[in-house]
Amino acid sequence: MRAIWKGAIAFGLVNVPVKVYSATEDHDIGLHQVHGADGGRIRYQRRCEVCGEIVDYADIDKAYEEDGRTVVLTRDELKSIPAESSHEIEVVQFVPSEQLDPMMFEKSYYLEPDSKSPKAYVLLRRALEDTDRVAVVQFALREKTRLGALRIRDDVLVLQSLLWSDEVREAAFPALETTVRISAQEREMSAALVDSMAGDFDPSQFTDDYQVQLRKLIDAKIEQGESLDTEQTFGAEAAEAGSGEVIDLMEALKRSLEKKRGGGTGDASKTDSAEDAPEKATRTKAAPARSTAATRSTAAKGAGSKATATKTASKTTTKPAAKEAAAKEPAKSRRKGA
Repeated sequence: MRAIWKGAIAFGLVNVPVKVYSATEDHDIGLHQVHGADGGRIRYQRRCEVCGEIVDYADIDKAYEEDGRTVVLTRDELKSIPAESSHEIEVVQFVPSEQLDPMMFEKSYYLEPDSKSPKAYVLLRRALEDTDRVAVVQFALREKTRLGALRIRDDVLVLQSLLWSDEVREAAFPALETTVRISAQEREMSAALVDSMAGDFDPSQFTDDYQVQLRKLIDAKIEQGESLDTEQTFGAEAAEAGSGEVIDLMEALKRSLEKKRGGGTGDASKTDSAEDAPEKATRTKAAPARSTAATRSTAAKGAGSKATATKTASKTTTKPAAKEAAAKEPAKSRRKGA
């Protein structure tokens, strides 16, 4: 981990130097946008609406608009605000943890001792442990003054930024004001259902199914040759299309997901998973017939036109009906037609 900020916790007259680290990270697979026709990378440009020039990030300032007037604020002006230049995490109050509404929690940070002796750090941690309270703090980070909660997690001080009170919306739903009668039997049955599903929370028991399925889809497409050279997504010549098994692969993923949820039909042992899709494509000789025929036809007309081959193969993957019809034809007749 890399420290994102350095400062000190002001605990009365005690000063606790600390380094601040982001305690969480995003596990989602990173995807970027490309042009569907040729795989070229799509990028956004910062273009000025007055002069039409593309502006570098270093030359961009911030502004506020009100009543038809715009006030431009430079980076130096923003840094000159006293609260922004403060590197102090000021303890303002100690409160019972149950008084903090989880709705207010925003982002978590680990605090590491930043001095030769961690004695002051350990003293503050012991104080929180002995009193069973959470420290409410104020600090400035990334051009914002923030409210925070200081607590302990596995012997490490954790700073959790909090939303300000006016940043939490009030939930006013007229439907909840309607009088609803719930019988004693309904309450007993709902309580029994809760008891049947009761347990101790273990976050490691849960997985992000979408990311798992997305990883399987990516790996299968790479194995089947349906990937582009990375350099070609930056504007180079588009790569030739792969075997055209996208539809079959998506169907396999769908059936795999239905099997996991218990909603599949037929013999479960015959259900194809995303990992089996590449093997299925190899076993089925007729599946890529349309794409193969198109490639051979283009090669016969002129091997020097890769763009034509790419365009032909791309069209075949968007016409599953034609692809299925070609797959049903005998191999002999397909070769003759090619």
